Amino acid sequence: MSRQDDGKESGARDWRETLFLPKTDFPMKAGLPAREPEMLARWERLGLYERLREDAKGREKYILHDGPPYANGNIHIGTGLNKILKDVIVRSRQMMGKDANYVPGWDCHGLPIEWKIEEQYRSQGKDKDEVPINEFRAECREFADQWINVQREEFKRLGVTGDWDNPYTTMSFDAEATIANELMKFAMNGLLYRGSKPVMWSVVERTALAEAEVEYQEISSPTIWVKFPVKYGKGGSSPKWISREEPTSQPDMKYVFPGDFILIWTTTPWTIPGNRAISFSRSIEYGRYLVETAENDFGPRPGEHILVADKLADECAEKAKITLRRTDDVPSELISGIRCRHPLRDLGFDFDVPLLEGDHVTEETGTGFVHTAPGHGRDDFDIWTENRAWLEQRGIDPTIPYTVGPDGVFTADAPGFEGKVVINDKGKFGDANDAVIKALIEADALFSRGRLTHDYPHSWRSKKPVIFRNTPQWFIAMDKDIEGAGDTLRARALRAISETRWVPSTGQNRITGMINTKPDWVISRQRAWGVPITVFRNTESDEVIPRAGFGKSDELIARITDAFAKEGADAWFADGAKVRFLEGIVESPGDWEKVDDILDVWFDSGSTHAFVLEDRDDLKWPASLYLEGSDQHRGWFQSSLLESCGTRGRAPYEAVLTHGFVMAEDGRKMSKSLNNQVFPQDVIKQNGAEILRLWAMSSDYTEDLRVGPEILKSNVDAYRKLRNTIRFMLGNLHHYEPSLAVEPAGMPELERYMLHRLSELDELVRREYGNFDFKRIFSALFNFCTIDLSSLYFDIRKDALYCDAYDSPVRRASLTVLDHLFSSLTLWLAPMLCFTMEEAWQSRFSDEGSSVHLRRFLDIPENWRDKELAEKWRRIREVRRVVTGALEVERREKRIGSSLEAAPEIFIEDEALFNAVADVDWAEVAITSHASWTNDKGPEQAFRLDDVPGVAVIPGRAAGSKCARSWKILPEVGSDADFPGLTPRDAEAVRQFDARRQAAE
Repeated sequence: MSRQDDGKESGARDWRETLFLPKTDFPMKAGLPAREPEMLARWERLGLYERLREDAKGREKYILHDGPPYANGNIHIGTGLNKILKDVIVRSRQMMGKDANYVPGWDCHGLPIEWKIEEQYRSQGKDKDEVPINEFRAECREFADQWINVQREEFKRLGVTGDWDNPYTTMSFDAEATIANELMKFAMNGLLYRGSKPVMWSVVERTALAEAEVEYQEISSPTIWVKFPVKYGKGGSSPKWISREEPTSQPDMKYVFPGDFILIWTTTPWTIPGNRAISFSRSIEYGRYLVETAENDFGPRPGEHILVADKLADECAEKAKITLRRTDDVPSELISGIRCRHPLRDLGFDFDVPLLEGDHVTEETGTGFVHTAPGHGRDDFDIWTENRAWLEQRGIDPTIPYTVGPDGVFTADAPGFEGKVVINDKGKFGDANDAVIKALIEADALFSRGRLTHDYPHSWRSKKPVIFRNTPQWFIAMDKDIEGAGDTLRARALRAISETRWVPSTGQNRITGMINTKPDWVISRQRAWGVPITVFRNTESDEVIPRAGFGKSDELIARITDAFAKEGADAWFADGAKVRFLEGIVESPGDWEKVDDILDVWFDSGSTHAFVLEDRDDLKWPASLYLEGSDQHRGWFQSSLLESCGTRGRAPYEAVLTHGFVMAEDGRKMSKSLNNQVFPQDVIKQNGAEILRLWAMSSDYTEDLRVGPEILKSNVDAYRKLRNTIRFMLGNLHHYEPSLAVEPAGMPELERYMLHRLSELDELVRREYGNFDFKRIFSALFNFCTIDLSSLYFDIRKDALYCDAYDSPVRRASLTVLDHLFSSLTLWLAPMLCFTMEEAWQSRFSDEGSSVHLRRFLDIPENWRDKELAEKWRRIREVRRVVTGALEVERREKRIGSSLEAAPEIFIEDEALFNAVADVDWAEVAITSHASWTNDKGPEQAFRLDDVPGVAVIPGRAAGSKCARSWKILPEVGSDADFPGLTPRDAEAVRQFDARRQAAE
């Protein structure tokens, strides 16, 4: 009788019908791109979101507040990552017993949308300024609404569950009303003010920018060293001004001769017309240097004296191709009394340039003296305004000039340069730098020149360079006392940071540093699409309303808020709006200016906690968690922190979680030019959204992540292994009935070991979901599925599951464990692989009204934990590795085919190890037909593994005949007269099978 390839004996009974072979409609090939939309449609029919809310009523709320993406284009891979992470957190918290409601939102105002409409206008030959503002705003609103609908479907396609029918948007009327109301709270508490100071200004976009709207890109700039001629200086302790005509009679007194030069260095030559001072540091040692030789056509001449930091003198000399000799010390008390002339004095810059002490001055580069243009830099502005009283006492005009207009062109405050272009409307540097350098050469004030490659601020949206420009703007003060409470916004924010959980913890240091150094928050934008700064300014007194102390402030605020709630922020720009809001509030509305500047969009999104978390009964304030990319420490995390601290005294969140950026596979930034972009839409079309979710879960998202074809391929492979694990369980659970269940106490050790592993994993999964460490969870579950289950448990138990009798204790115990495994794994993985676990759940239970996502994680019994048993199985697995290693050699050498052809001899030299595993059925564990084991050393030729000392294996061949049903090779095959081709175990299983079938008939 011969054995055929299909496992059937010729002319004999087909034993396969007697086996409990796996049966399942859960396909090996996932077909995710087609199957996932079917699952989404099912969730819609089921009303899954509504069911989740209903089931969670009365539970403790866990609210992840959605940071609003911008509604101006398709989602990208980073946005997809963000939404997947949020979905996993919300789903896992729900399954751990919380009421985890997720309300998505969108940021709708601001420049990118406004630009798109302007582009449409230009293509149609229309002028934005000739279109009524509310007509223009309506087109912006329509554009944003269009993209909200597009992104909503893209987010849903990722499997993200939330209140998609009732999201929040910053352009809804109630949101605009709340945003305006929040702004007026700052007017009332005194932190809102109008000031003139340098802000980052986008010439291309014609608006001021906040720090969060700026990124740094590398550019090459002209650099110049400029000579400022000393007018006079104050010597030592003498009150007299010393000049060349007035030599001192005190030989030990240091002095400065008029005609000497103080040397400065800058990478922005165009700011020289804005120079009003030179900064120095008392911690730097300065010297007076004689120019001995010079090789330049322009610049320093032999005989001139230069004042410069000692550490930088050689570098400056090298740049100018000169030799210098130090002649005198220049102590700081002398420097503080120096006044210089402006190097372009003859062009109309006829004023004294004082020396001011500044903490920002260093000797790392430059000259040790810092060119100070208070209209073009924060440090410059701060040091100038801090010394305002000192300047006025000495007859120096403290007014800050407006040298550059909003169009990037020099104004009349830059005599001799009016009309020269710093940056044009295309974002290109103009002729201003060259004009200033030429004028300095003609004035014999240029010491040297060069070029420097360095980082320079660019608009995050237009990607074009910006300039620091002095301009009137609206600010929220960081350091002003709030309502006389002895507190400041900066102090409140720093306190709130320390009270917040930051994940990873480095986020706390990052945002703390930003808040420590943050200047006053510039919140005004010179645009049209957004929420206006809803205050009025008296054109005579500069008084602003609403404000504390103004009796009708509450009435004014209510009037504005009510109008916005009914009509949106368009009410502010409607004809007659000023009179509408001010009538009866002030005596002469004509004396008041309605401020039409638009609020910084970061203030919009920073206020979402007020009109989402506080206004919705299904949410709570503060949020349990904010989650965004690491750039939001200077964006949404920060604006929300400041807005809430300014109005409520604390942060609007309890915890903040940060993820990194998504990079290309090789670690480079994704870009169209490099053709290395990965679009989520393409991945979904080819592999399914589940692969994106798996990629996100298997990556360390706290750092920058990488994605590309090879990485996605590895995730597809990992998914296939996981799916096969689930499929194996489903196939065997087809034969499971609750009546077969066995209590742990009645199970074999291997089953109890699996329950122990489930207990360990339950602890890890709950802990790490709480810590947001999804990679650790996924890694643990993936390794469990592929190593503990597929390579160990399933491998060992296939024989019992397929071949044992129906009521075999081992088979029953194994099916019971499979039931526990399936329930636990599908629930633990459901937040991550939401489509696959739902498909698996439905494949087993086929209940149209149920969903795996409506269930909670199982409560694992404490008595499943058995550390002693786990230690024993750790040792068993070590010995098993040596056995399987020896059998693999035999297979490779073609001495055996299946492991069932082997009967290994196992030598366990270590007595403690032998005693620990002596009662193990090694034929069962090693999946061989027979095995023997002894407490001996083993022969030299035996197989060994270096990392498992004291264990050796001789892989002998099994003796006996091959069972036609289980394929085991045993001497007892043929001992049953009724079934001569089977082992006694298989013969008994067939008898029981036949009896059950006959009873059923």
